[in-house]
Amino acid sequence: MSVSSSLSPTSGTARLLPGGPVAERILVEVAAGVAALRAAGVVPALATVLVGDDDASAGYIRIKQRQAAELGFASPHVRLSGSASQADLHRVLRDFNDDPGVHAVLVQHPVPGHLDYDRALEVLDPDSDVDGMHPVNMGRLASGLPGPVPCTPAGIEALLAFHGVPVAGREVVVLGRGATLGRPLAMLLAQKRPTANAAVTVVHTGVADWPRYTRRAEILVAAAGVPGIVRPEHVRPGAVVVGGGVRYEGRRLLPDVDESCARVAGAITPRVGGVGPTTVAMLFRNALRAAQRVAGVGSAEVDDEGAVVGDGGAGGGGGGDRG
Repeated sequence: MSVSSSLSPTSGTARLLPGGPVAERILVEVAAGVAALRAAGVVPALATVLVGDDDASAGYIRIKQRQAAELGFASPHVRLSGSASQADLHRVLRDFNDDPGVHAVLVQHPVPGHLDYDRALEVLDPDSDVDGMHPVNMGRLASGLPGPVPCTPAGIEALLAFHGVPVAGREVVVLGRGATLGRPLAMLLAQKRPTANAAVTVVHTGVADWPRYTRRAEILVAAAGVPGIVRPEHVRPGAVVVGGGVRYEGRRLLPDVDESCARVAGAITPRVGGVGPTTVAMLFRNALRAAQRVAGVGSAEVDDEGAVVGDGGAGGGGGGDRG
């Protein structure tokens, strides 16, 4: 079912755009790719690194390791103490860079406050950067070159394509300018292909009258990481609303988009199970593509919906950009 290219005021509840079915489709494709590599004698490996004793981070690593096992990935893991130095972290990443059996690497974010995550990321081989956040990969995205694509932005593009939301030629407003979501998403949706090619405006909380921009959007992506910042009066009637930014209060998820926006929007991602599942699926697609590159196996750059996946797909974090 497609979302109409012309917007009109809605009454009642907006159509939901769940991420689960999108993720399932992507992971079926990933599992088939992993099986083909294994049949050729290559065991794809996604390595993970955790620094410290944060329970939530440890839980996320367990989830990713479990998913990796289900898909057929090897999942070597290194856990460093919370007192580990920057040099300790760099040493682990260089060891993974030098290991021909490791194709993709994930450093669980956040790291303890005395460590510099961005400096650590720069040590990593860009081709094994499963989050697509290495400066080289951001440059590739800006230049339209193949490479791992940040997971959450690519997941959003795939979600819109899967649910038949027209993007090409439409006005997209991204509320949030951060490096993990707002900026890369704007670059991705402005590129020339059927599931992108939009007129993209990036606005943020540093703009006093930011609602002036969001109210005109045919597609509004909330990526600020500010709970409840988007309310019904900020949404154009009938618009498509994607909640990309979230924060956590303990284990409670606090999304950017207030649930009351469903009364105004034409289509909207659910509070839980929207962008999150597509982010994780794109992470594994990036990992698969990394292994395929090493094995010399080509991968299509466009998926079945026409959504670009770069040389690797997309998927990334969920925290939002905080403005």
